[in-house]
Amino acid sequence: MDKTALLILVRHGESVWNKENRFTGWVDVDLSPRGEEEARMAGKQLAAYPVSRAFTSNLMRAQKTLSLILETSGHRSVPVEKSEALNERHYGDLQGLNKDETAKKYGAEQVHIWRRSYDVAPPGGESLKMTKDRVLPYVHASILPALLRGENCLVVAHGNSLRAIVMELDRMTREQILELNIPTATPIVYTLGLVSPEKEQIPGLPGLTVLGKKILDGPPC
Repeated sequence: MDKTALLILVRHGESVWNKENRFTGWVDVDLSPRGEEEARMAGKQLAAYPVSRAFTSNLMRAQKTLSLILETSGHRSVPVEKSEALNERHYGDLQGLNKDETAKKYGAEQVHIWRRSYDVAPPGGESLKMTKDRVLPYVHASILPALLRGENCLVVAHGNSLRAIVMELDRMTREQILELNIPTATPIVYTLGLVSPEKEQIPGLPGLTVLGKKILDGPPC
């Protein structure tokens, strides 16, 4: 197995509604000043990693994070593909509401179920399972072919759309994925290897196996 590729996952930097502790979902809010600085730091961390192409959602906070990463890392010429399939989980009727106030209105237990259950959706919104069911087909159709060609791919998206991908890469159970929190603007670098069909491979990314994983959670070297 001599062909490898990097898959780099980055959640967007802090948004203005992250700062205000609001359910954001598909509402198109901008990065906070801190979020912009987080994105630049991620770019510095990724300067040493070659990137062939990048993918992001249709939402401003992810696109701006990607733009700042590419600018800071020196990868300005990397082609970028945008897709709604990588959008954050849709929070339906909860979007725009303060999380603490929502807990008072509906009860902390009910809000916890909406936020942390795998297959229970908030009113008018998506569950994590529903999010995964739209993310993985896009990954399979658009990102997997590039990885199989040995191209290094950078995906800048959202906490829940990235959790759907990590769940496959790390072979996590429903229970395990519910406990996973992906920090803002913290690159997760997977080294993937090409494998033959009869060998163990990632269920959602057939033809690939994980050779290594590194979380760049400190200052750049």
